[in-house]
Amino acid sequence: MLTIPTRPGRCFMGRLAKGDDLLLALEKFCQEHNITLGEVRALGAVTKARVGFYHQEERKYQWLDLPNPREILSLIGNISVKDGKPMVHAHVTLSGDDGRVVGGHLAEGTPVFACEFAIHEYQADQVLARQNDPETGLMLWPVNVAVVK
Repeated sequence: MLTIPTRPGRCFMGRLAKGDDLLLALEKFCQEHNITLGEVRALGAVTKARVGFYHQEERKYQWLDLPNPREILSLIGNISVKDGKPMVHAHVTLSGDDGRVVGGHLAEGTPVFACEFAIHEYQADQVLARQNDPETGLMLWPVNVAVVK
């Protein structure tokens, strides 16, 4: 198990622009504000969406393209470092006009119709940097050691 002690940092609330790519816009915000550790939440609507499901045995994502407008019922994620830059890892729950719900790992290719977000930054004496985990095939935080800042 990996745990690191954190302290509260800055908190931001904002709105993304219509047409922004949901994932890329959140990552850009984090990069511009040098947020390397934290959590993100959002709600709103998208004009279409792309979400994924990771097949554990095959070790690959299956992507689901949802071509119609959707409500963002919940977006929750974390912020850490990948390849030296802030990265947002988020899952999203979406509903269509029939009330049916679908969700998964948020992918690029999800344009915003309207979106309000909250980001809570954390401070720590160590960096959580994603690296390849051979046991799962995913880019995860290391189990044993975090890199000291």
